[in-house]
Amino acid sequence: MYLHLGQNVVVPTGDIVGIFDLDNTTCSHATRDFLRQAEEAGRVVSVTDDVPRSFVVADGGGGQVYLTQLAAATLVKRGALIYR
Repeated sequence: MYLHLGQNVVVPTGDIVGIFDLDNTTCSHATRDFLRQAEEAGRVVSVTDDVPRSFVVADGGGGQVYLTQLAAATLVKRGALIYR
């Protein structure tokens, strides 16, 4: 199964490591370092033209980080339908 992240981008649910809310997680120094390192390595994919609200870490394809305008709760609900 796949999870739609927006703008015609889908990720296999088996590749998803985590779904994170940007407002809650970027206050952590470790998260900011992780996102900075992913950006420097070219692993960040922006799925939005707007301000991102969450990010999804996926293991397949080299450990991509997807920035999306969808709320983390919305993505988790979509994924919960798949994991049942």
